[in-house]
Amino acid sequence: MDCIFCKIAAGEIPSTKVFENDKIVAFKDLNPQAPVHLLVIPREHIASADEVNADNALSIAEIFKNIPSIAADAGLTNGYRIITNIGEDGCQSVKHMHFHILGGTKLAERMC
Repeated sequence: MDCIFCKIAAGEIPSTKVFENDKIVAFKDLNPQAPVHLLVIPREHIASADEVNADNALSIAEIFKNIPSIAADAGLTNGYRIITNIGEDGCQSVKHMHFHILGGTKLAERMC
Protein backbone atom coordinates (compact mmCIF):
# COMPACT_ATOMS: atom_id res chain seq x y z
CA MET A 1 0.00 0.00 0.00
CA ASP A 2 1.29 3.45 -0.87
CA CYS A 3 -0.31 5.33 2.03
CA ILE A 4 1.94 7.85 3.77
CA PHE A 5 0.05 7.53 7.08
CA CYS A 6 0.30 3.72 7.00
CA LYS A 7 4.05 4.17 6.50
CA ILE A 8 4.25 6.63 9.41
CA ALA A 9 2.30 4.21 11.62
CA ALA A 10 4.69 1.40 10.63
CA GLY A 11 7.75 3.57 11.37
CA GLU A 12 8.87 3.54 7.73
CA ILE A 13 8.64 7.35 7.47
CA PRO A 14 9.91 9.49 10.35
CA SER A 15 7.52 11.70 12.27
CA THR A 16 7.45 13.50 15.58
CA LYS A 17 5.26 11.07 17.47
CA VAL A 18 3.62 12.27 20.67
CA PHE A 19 1.67 9.09 21.43
CA GLU A 20 1.34 5.55 20.13
CA ASN A 21 -0.08 2.23 21.14
CA ASP A 22 -1.03 -0.93 19.27
CA LYS A 23 -4.10 0.71 17.64
CA ILE A 24 -3.30 4.41 17.08
CA VAL A 25 -0.50 6.91 16.49
CA ALA A 26 -0.46 10.67 17.19
CA PHE A 27 2.18 12.96 15.71
CA LYS A 28 2.87 16.62 14.96
CA ASP A 29 1.51 18.00 11.70
CA LEU A 30 4.25 19.11 9.29
CA ASN A 31 2.20 22.16 8.24
CA PRO A 32 0.68 23.39 11.51
CA GLN A 33 -2.43 25.57 11.32
CA ALA A 34 -2.30 26.45 15.04
CA PRO A 35 0.40 26.61 17.73
CA VAL A 36 -0.48 22.99 18.57
CA HIS A 37 -1.49 20.87 15.58
CA LEU A 38 -1.42 17.12 16.02
CA LEU A 39 -2.75 14.31 13.84
CA VAL A 40 -4.20 11.14 15.32
CA ILE A 41 -4.57 8.12 13.05
CA PRO A 42 -5.62 4.51 13.37
CA ARG A 43 -2.86 2.04 12.52
CA GLU A 44 -5.50 0.18 10.54
CA HIS A 45 -6.06 1.71 7.10
CA ILE A 46 -9.50 3.31 7.03
CA ALA A 47 -9.81 5.74 4.13
CA SER A 48 -12.28 8.15 5.77
CA ALA A 49 -15.23 8.40 8.14
CA ASP A 50 -17.34 7.07 5.30
CA GLU A 51 -15.64 3.69 5.80
CA VAL A 52 -16.20 3.33 9.54
CA ASN A 53 -18.18 0.18 10.25
CA ALA A 54 -18.74 -2.45 12.95
CA ASP A 55 -15.46 -4.17 12.06
CA ASN A 56 -13.21 -1.10 12.53
CA ALA A 57 -15.16 1.12 14.94
CA LEU A 58 -12.98 0.06 17.89
CA SER A 59 -9.98 1.76 16.24
CA ILE A 60 -11.92 5.02 16.12
CA ALA A 61 -13.11 4.56 19.70
CA GLU A 62 -9.46 4.12 20.73
CA ILE A 63 -8.65 7.48 19.16
CA PHE A 64 -11.38 9.27 21.10
CA LYS A 65 -10.51 7.41 24.30
CA ASN A 66 -6.96 8.82 24.08
CA ILE A 67 -7.51 12.31 22.66
CA PRO A 68 -8.07 13.95 26.08
CA SER A 69 -4.71 12.75 27.42
CA ILE A 70 -2.90 13.49 24.12
CA ALA A 71 -4.30 17.05 24.21
CA ALA A 72 -3.43 17.49 27.90
CA ASP A 73 0.13 16.25 27.31
CA ALA A 74 0.42 18.87 24.54
CA GLY A 75 -0.55 21.59 27.02
CA LEU A 76 -4.08 22.11 25.72
CA THR A 77 -5.71 22.86 29.07
CA ASN A 78 -8.10 25.60 27.92
CA GLY A 79 -9.77 23.77 25.05
CA TYR A 80 -9.03 22.54 21.54
CA ARG A 81 -10.71 21.56 18.29
CA ILE A 82 -10.96 18.10 16.70
CA ILE A 83 -11.48 17.99 12.93
CA THR A 84 -11.64 15.26 10.32
CA ASN A 85 -11.92 15.96 6.60
CA ILE A 86 -13.80 13.63 4.27
CA GLY A 87 -13.41 13.48 0.51
CA GLU A 88 -12.46 16.08 -2.06
CA ASP A 89 -14.99 18.75 -1.05
CA GLY A 90 -14.00 18.26 2.59
CA CYS A 91 -10.33 18.86 1.62
CA GLN A 92 -9.11 15.41 2.69
CA SER A 93 -5.51 15.46 1.45
CA VAL A 94 -4.47 11.99 2.70
CA LYS A 95 -6.90 9.14 2.11
CA HIS A 96 -6.30 7.61 5.55
CA MET A 97 -8.71 8.69 8.24
CA HIS A 98 -7.10 11.17 10.59
CA PHE A 99 -8.18 13.63 13.22
CA HIS A 100 -6.58 17.04 13.62
CA ILE A 101 -6.19 18.32 17.18
CA LEU A 102 -5.81 22.11 17.01
CA GLY A 103 -5.20 24.45 19.90
CA GLY A 104 -2.76 26.54 21.85
CA THR A 105 -4.59 29.79 21.08
CA LYS A 106 -8.16 31.08 20.84
CA LEU A 107 -9.41 29.58 17.57
CA ALA A 108 -11.71 31.42 15.19
CA GLU A 109 -15.37 30.54 15.56
CA ARG A 110 -15.91 30.57 11.81
CA MET A 111 -14.71 27.41 10.11
CA CYS A 112 -14.64 28.67 6.51
